[in-house]
Amino acid sequence: MVLPRAAERRPPGPDAPVRLGIDPETLAVLEAARREHGEVVAFRTPGGRPAWFVNDPAEVRQLLVRRHGKYRKGPGFERVKMLLGNGLIVSDGAVWRRARTMIQPAFSRGNVHRLIGLMVERTLARRERWRAVAEAGGTLDVTQETSDFALELILRAIFGADYERRILTEGENPFAFLSRDPVRDLRVVLKMRELRSLMLEIVTARRASSPADEHYDFLSAYLAARDKAGNPFSDEELLDELANLIVAGYETSAGTLNWAWYLLAGHPDAQRAVAAEGRAQLAETGRIDEQRVAALTGTQAVLEETLRLYPPVWLFTRRVSEDDALAGFDIPAGADLYLSPYVLHRTETYWPDPERFDPARFAPAETGKGERAYFPFSLGPRRCLGEYFAFLEMKIHLGILTQEFAMSRTDAQFPVLDLGINLRSRFDILLKPELTRDP
Repeated sequence: MVLPRAAERRPPGPDAPVRLGIDPETLAVLEAARREHGEVVAFRTPGGRPAWFVNDPAEVRQLLVRRHGKYRKGPGFERVKMLLGNGLIVSDGAVWRRARTMIQPAFSRGNVHRLIGLMVERTLARRERWRAVAEAGGTLDVTQETSDFALELILRAIFGADYERRILTEGENPFAFLSRDPVRDLRVVLKMRELRSLMLEIVTARRASSPADEHYDFLSAYLAARDKAGNPFSDEELLDELANLIVAGYETSAGTLNWAWYLLAGHPDAQRAVAAEGRAQLAETGRIDEQRVAALTGTQAVLEETLRLYPPVWLFTRRVSEDDALAGFDIPAGADLYLSPYVLHRTETYWPDPERFDPARFAPAETGKGERAYFPFSLGPRRCLGEYFAFLEMKIHLGILTQEFAMSRTDAQFPVLDLGINLRSRFDILLKPELTRDP
């Protein structure tokens, strides 16, 4: 039943229309509105569409987990769709459900564990590069280093041997612009579209070949995927999903590792603890397996605390599909909802002394973490499928490299937030590596 307008129960909020987007101004608006009006705030946008900001963790969980079917993707995804097509990140409804069901087996723990050797190999390659810098007394552009590492890893995890056979045919990585230029504008959209022909060549060759007796990769899993009717992805669908996996799989890990190194460089005790844990579990790189990586509980806590402070997606949006009730208020169909992990993770009500870096918040002995005011990878059915892959990759990276390099900051200035679709550092983070043991 649609309530008469006068009878609607509306949350408090500013009277004047407010423009909301995915930018620093919106963050300032949301933070000010929360301070003045509370954890659920109603806005009117200049176009007249109602918009709500929801910062109550119980209500966020209701939206994303228990009642997700009443909400679809909200404003801001138009830009993402231009870049990624209609893949898993952007799609809704039956298209999303079909793709999610087909892709999910690729990210089972058993399959992801098959990529641990690749993660170790690429981390060791980065170690050799960093040794040369440390021995020369130089500095590392950690923002660029983590970007290059994460991009190469996800491309190799997707394309396997085709990464070197078909992608590096001219000695250069044609996807390198993703890690070299953080701007996500029309130029990047056009470059990604140009690369679809290269990806299609690889897909076509894979479809025509007999099942390869090679190491597991995500492309082989995506090609083998079937929906309930037994149908595979079409070429267009597959290219969209590969674009989603490349961009999301790289940016999440690159950004988190960038901030993790920054935080560790400013907290030597935490850095030494990660190094000690790495030496205990990962010193023999040829024996690294899922059990050894799982034992890196302190490193896991460091990463979770990093994600609390700097969640990769700082703002989620949803659009209400049908009239609903939320936090005791009536929310009309068509309203836009704004949910910010960045704001929620820094709300004192839920996180005492929220600006302080404290991995102990995520110590294994802590209880009730599942109900915490915490959702860096979203929640519910749309929770990131690649979350486990990302944590494995990042724990291996930190666990191996902290054993050998003690990082210190070269600049006392904070690198400033870049609040685009992803939360980045506006300025590259430069750190000085010092060898802690002989190579």
